[in-house]
Order: sequence, then structure tokens, then C-alpha cells
Amino acid sequence: MSKAPPPGFYVPAVLFFDKNEELDIPSIKAHVLRLAQGGVTGIVVQGSNGEAQHLSHDERKLAISLTRKTLDENGFQNVIIIAGTGAQSTRETKKLCVDAKEAGASYCLVLTPSTWTKMMTTDAIVRFHTEVADASPIPTMIYNFPAVTAGQDLDSGIIGKLATHPNIVGTKLSCGNIGKAHRLISSFPSSEFSVYIGRSDTYLFNLLAGGAGLIGALVNLVPKVHGKLYKLWEEGNIKEATELQAKLGHGDAAASKVGGIGGLKTVIAVNFGYGGTSVRGPLKSVNADNLGGAEYETLLRLIELEKAL
Repeated sequence: MSKAPPPGFYVPAVLFFDKNEELDIPSIKAHVLRLAQGGVTGIVVQGSNGEAQHLSHDERKLAISLTRKTLDENGFQNVIIIAGTGAQSTRETKKLCVDAKEAGASYCLVLTPSTWTKMMTTDAIVRFHTEVADASPIPTMIYNFPAVTAGQDLDSGIIGKLATHPNIVGTKLSCGNIGKAHRLISSFPSSEFSVYIGRSDTYLFNLLAGGAGLIGALVNLVPKVHGKLYKLWEEGNIKEATELQAKLGHGDAAASKVGGIGGLKTVIAVNFGYGGTSVRGPLKSVNADNLGGAEYETLLRLIELEKAL
């Protein structure tokens, strides 16, 4: 039986490109270092925010190894790397899991294939994840994100069946369904199967339900704020944790309205002094001059809190 990743808060890191859409290595390293200094438990390389589908296999390996090297060289050997390894075929997904281990990842986060959605019956989904877990040299996790898998939303029954596999050790629920999370949390020991919510607006609620914590995009902006909430929860200070959760909930909604991954990169570049606005098509970059409005003001208030911690 493989060991589940530790509880805490993880970040699906954005990946920076230069103006020619090549990997911007200095900015990638700067971002990894700021996240680690912000106290993250781990970094997801090639989560949905990392533009995994836009990268070659060599680029995916490089992003993982660069992240691991940056962490190790700066004294953050304990920060865990989870690699997104989902692909449209079982064969390619298996290869990406092998690549992830070779590059320094400790776990794989696996999306369900979505090209042939009508063919993805329950049996097909279970077979896919089982075959990948059987072949993977490191433990795997089920990544449930309907928005990027053509609407496929794995229920607690399917995920629960997969959770009994000795090499499947957790799930990220970007569906944000706290009821589903609670059903899984109450069915499996956290040491064997970790349940992470995938949205900052349900972060505290997952912790209160006994979940392992968060893997959330907003951590890219404000890792220390997420760490503060986790500490308040550990201390049993639920009143202050709830107040901070409200701010993160508003921030999560605001982050989704500033231009997606491109907007997130631009907010980071403007407020933290590294990185750029480039994304790979068909995503669209966001010009810094276009940042503004109530959503951006909400994010600026969170960033102000981040810099004060």
C-alpha cells in the first residue's frame, strides 16, 4: 500500500513563457521559490494552471526537474512535487508517469481522458485509472475537474472504488463538491487516501470535514494567506479562520474573472516583480493595462494581506 501525500495546501503552479512562448526559466524559478517561501506543502507541476496540454514531453520533464532543483538548492527538500500526467490515451499517460518520477516528482495527478466522452463509461474510467496506477512507478491521484474533461464529473462511488487500489492515494476535487469530499473522507483513512478540495472557496470546509486540505489556483497569488488559514484551523481558531475563508472565497471568484491563466500570470507579474504575460495559444494573454474593476481590487486586498504576513 502506497503512502498518501501529507495534508496541507498545495499550488498548481502557473508556468511562465517568454515572448516567443519558450520556457522562461528565471521566472519559473522565481515563482517556485516564492511559493516555497510562502510555506506551501507541495507544488503541482502541470496541473491545469501549468498548461500541461501545451507542452512537449521534454518540456514537461524539464518543468518538473527545474522545480525540484530549485526547491533543493534553496533548502526546500521537504516541499513535495505532484506532477500532472493525464493524457488522452492510457499508453501516453503511463509514459508521463514514468517521466514524472525520473524528473523528481513524488506523485502523479491523473485527469480522466475526454476526447471520446461517450465511450467513457464507468467501466472505462475505472479501467483507465487502474491500468495507469498499476504501471506507475509512483503513487497516483484521481483528478476530477469537469470543466476540462468535457463535463465528466466522477461521483464518490467511482472515486471510492478506485481508492481501494494500493497505488491510488488521493483525489483533487476541482468540482468543489464538499458533499462528495465528505463521503470520501468518511470512507477512507487519510493516511491511505487524501481528499483535497480544488477551490479556495471551499478550503476551510474541507478541513472541517476531515479532508487533507487544498490544491488551489489562488495559492499562486497568496500562499501565505492560505498558510495562515491552515494555522488558524490547526489551532482551533474557527472564528478567525472563517473570516479569512470569506476573503479567500471572494478572491477565488475574482481570480476566475481576470482572464483565466493569462490573467493570473499578469497579476503575479505586476504585483511580485517577475514573470510575464505570455501564454500558449489558444489561451489569451491579458495586458496589464486591462487589469481593474472590482475583481482586481478584491485581489489587491488579498495581495496586501499576503505582503504583510
